[in-house]
Amino acid sequence: MHLAYPTVVAALLFSIGVYGVLARRNAILVLMSVELMLNAVNLNLVAFDMWFRDRLHGGQVLTLFTIVIAAAEIGLGLAIVLLVYRNRQMIDVDRLRTLAEDGARPAEAEALDEAAPADEPGEPGLPGEPGEAGAARREEATP
Repeated sequence: MHLAYPTVVAALLFSIGVYGVLARRNAILVLMSVELMLNAVNLNLVAFDMWFRDRLHGGQVLTLFTIVIAAAEIGLGLAIVLLVYRNRQMIDVDRLRTLAEDGARPAEAEALDEAAPADEPGEPGLPGEPGEAGAARREEATP
């Protein structure tokens, strides 16, 4: 078999994976796209191993290591996605800004925080709810 066929298929798989990582918002679809990219790398490793006819089959051994690392990555990634879903009730990657450090906040969020009215003194506020909307929610939340 000619080397161009598996290389072209691997390039297509990798391209689809990159598109999925960049364009998707769902965390599970992003993880699936990363798996597509790893499978494209595995296909290239095996194809070049067969092309060079290595006695030690280094490409196939590296493929096995890549499969093990991919399995660990998907297990850890799904655990993180489940914990985020349990806490936030959503897995939209673009809306997970609260996981970022304080210095990494966008300028728009800081401008909104400065423009929001402050809580009245003496009233404890709920996190993320400044001003009258927070006070109204506090009144609803008290039994």
